[in-house]
Amino acid sequence: MTASVTENDGAAPGYASGRTLTVRVELARQLRRRRTLVMAALLAALPIVLIVALAVGSDDSDRGSGRPSMFDVATASGLNLTATVLIAGTGFLLVIPVALFFGDAVASEADWSSLRYLLAAPVPRTRLLITKSVVALVLSVAAIGLLVAVALLAGTLAYGWGPLQSPAGAPLAAGDALWRLLLAAAFIIVSELATAGFALWLSTRTDAPLAAVGGAVGLTVIGSVLDQVTALGGLRSALPAHWQYAWTDLLQPGIEWSAMAQGASLSVSIAVVFFALAVRGFRTKDIVS
Repeated sequence: MTASVTENDGAAPGYASGRTLTVRVELARQLRRRRTLVMAALLAALPIVLIVALAVGSDDSDRGSGRPSMFDVATASGLNLTATVLIAGTGFLLVIPVALFFGDAVASEADWSSLRYLLAAPVPRTRLLITKSVVALVLSVAAIGLLVAVALLAGTLAYGWGPLQSPAGAPLAAGDALWRLLLAAAFIIVSELATAGFALWLSTRTDAPLAAVGGAVGLTVIGSVLDQVTALGGLRSALPAHWQYAWTDLLQPGIEWSAMAQGASLSVSIAVVFFALAVRGFRTKDIVS
């Protein structure tokens, strides 16, 4: 008995921290949750709603005298609809699933009073946080991927497969445009990492999931508002919201990478800082729920 206790550093025989709360088990848990299914349904419905809206307004010939946008050429092809959906979702809609999955990660367990039982299993705190973060990231990527896939499929069925028509530029060949849109989706995911990191940190600081999710969404909205304040000048470049539409450079014949590189590096840096703060705070937090 003494040898067994020594070999496992005081843990029960057969216990291995690496086998507790695996990503597969946690992912299966989260996929069965109602909020995951509702979010998937809403994202899948968005392209359909947009197609219906464009059909209803198809007879309106007055487009105004403003600068043309992707909405003006949304019906040109399935690729155009996909680009339009991404533009419509960037800035707010695609923030919601990221904030939801990361903000709900730990706070929901505390809200259900199951967090202390998980830690008593025992699941190491750092491992729990890493597992929750990985699953939240997988769900976030899947959410944006679902939106792109449905938009591309529904748009192709509705408008056909063809080049990506730019509202103010030369069209892009379908094959070239497809990989650019996939790259745009990847950039959107990276740009949302700042929101993800902040939501995860909030999730470790509160027992109320809505507070963590709402705080992350609220900060993103505030950042978008501040980015519109031109009096801030160069200070706006320190806001992740300032770079959220940098991926639209991919829709031009010649791709400009500098804005996307700056936006991605800023978002990743912020995410790393908040993840480190979340780990540090969570490791020493007094868990009472």
